[in-house]
Amino acid sequence: MMADPSSSAAPTSVHLAKSEGRISFVPLEANPELLTQLAHKLGLSPALQFCDVFSLTEPEMLGFIPRPALALLLVFPISKEYEEYRATEDEGKELDPEGGKGEKEPVWIRQTIRNACGLMAMLHGMLNGTAREFITPDSTLSTLLSDAIPASYSQRSKLLETDEFMAKSYGEVAVRGDTAAPDAKDDLDLHYVCFVKGTPDAQGKSRLWELDGRRKGPLMRMEGLGLEDDILTQEALEKGPLKFLQRAGGDMRFSCVALVQG
Repeated sequence: MMADPSSSAAPTSVHLAKSEGRISFVPLEANPELLTQLAHKLGLSPALQFCDVFSLTEPEMLGFIPRPALALLLVFPISKEYEEYRATEDEGKELDPEGGKGEKEPVWIRQTIRNACGLMAMLHGMLNGTAREFITPDSTLSTLLSDAIPASYSQRSKLLETDEFMAKSYGEVAVRGDTAAPDAKDDLDLHYVCFVKGTPDAQGKSRLWELDGRRKGPLMRMEGLGLEDDILTQEALEKGPLKFLQRAGGDMRFSCVALVQG
């Protein structure tokens, strides 16, 4: 199964626009260089970077990726099959606006900014698991993490909506995309989701999380990832992105980037 990097959306101009009362961003291109630039502007250590993942099933292709891989951002077309799958899995669930608080919970943020799914996926990858250890003190990410941990889901969304430095940094990087882009107010058929290895428990075991700001909360996809396991181990791939793609209709037109150390 091969990823298609050309399927990603790219930005033109940025900053903020208003559409139907909502803040809107120009979509972020799934370009590892751009994502890395934005991550470092927000306060992620240069020891981490984003890189392309051209296959989720071919060992020789996965062998080129620096390890450990801490998070995987999957960019895919929103299809009828995906929307049906999402609606079925979310049926009967209610988002608790006051939920999510505390160190033991993953930092999941509900997406309220239109077309900001790329930024949401990046933040979900950087604010959870081992990546937290690579956040520079007194940076935008450091402040967001410290504010988000004790905050509720509704409060976390407000943190992003009012973060002017985050929006400015996003805009400065987003305009550097390689391909032509839609307007911030356009509806797109592409979406980002993040798979991340959570923070280890007292026994050194971690959970695999699917984090998507469009869902009703964080989705735990497996337990028992060891200290030596990363997001690209066979079991994590099978129970995370590969199973996701199968359930979402098996569309081959997807792109992947990984947050890696090295």
